Amino acid sequence: MTTSQQLVPVFKLYGETHHWPTPDLLHCESIAERSQLHNWHIRTHRHADLVHVLHIASGEVELDLEGVIRPLQGPVLIVIPSMSIHGFRFAHDIQGHIITLAKPLADQLAERLGPRGSVLARAAHFTLLGKVATDIDTLTTQIAEAYRSPGLGRDPLLHALIQALAVQLMRRAEHQHSVPRAPRGSSGKPDKGQVHLQNFQALVEARYREQPTIEALATCLGVTGAHLNTLCRRLAGRSALQLLHERLLLEAKRQLIYTNMTISQISDGLGFSEPAYFTRFFKRNTGLSPKGFRQRQGELATT
Repeated sequence: MTTSQQLVPVFKLYGETHHWPTPDLLHCESIAERSQLHNWHIRTHRHADLVHVLHIASGEVELDLEGVIRPLQGPVLIVIPSMSIHGFRFAHDIQGHIITLAKPLADQLAERLGPRGSVLARAAHFTLLGKVATDIDTLTTQIAEAYRSPGLGRDPLLHALIQALAVQLMRRAEHQHSVPRAPRGSSGKPDKGQVHLQNFQALVEARYREQPTIEALATCLGVTGAHLNTLCRRLAGRSALQLLHERLLLEAKRQLIYTNMTISQISDGLGFSEPAYFTRFFKRNTGLSPKGFRQRQGELATT
């Protein structure tokens, strides 16, 4: 990895370096919502475990992807996979949405869609024409509305809509030119650190409920715990344990919101030996007890 790549900031969402701001596995907002706070210029950065799908309904954007600048005119769909270095300069009249998927959701979609499901793992942009442009505009608007509305069945509805969007991306990839971007080092060969990080993320997704030690996960990857921590801090901006705890916390939030499981059942299912340990872990990371978090989310859903 080059020195310039090492200096590229790693953000959860642009301008945020802390916890994923939602208990969902996705985040949706208008492009203007965040970009206008930064004078319509999102500087180059990357995400260790997030995938962006941008729908530009109208307006112009200057896409900076891996150092290559492309002027694009809406309507267009843009895919930014995890670890891609990217930035944007938007026109002030830009219309559209940015949908961000946590990597576990992107991986689930890829698995469901089969051999061509890797569309979310490749940087690409797709020009939209005619009925396709109208259909995707309707779909992204539905995603934005469902994301903002805490009604009955919100979670399965969002997942169904996101899967429909992934299918549209897969179909566009069959008809239009896309630009694949595998993790690369300065030599043009796959960057071993990024490969290790991706494999670590896959292990975390498969085993986080067991709360394995970092040493155990590192052994599975054929590296030491110290080396794993170093590459996680370099590429993701957090330690290996922080990444494991973030996934554990995300699942805890989802179960508190979307299930009727007791605190004890959630604690047990997430690998805590005692509910008291789970409560301490949750409060240390959120400032609320699991019960308090569930009550607050219930109040927000009824307002």
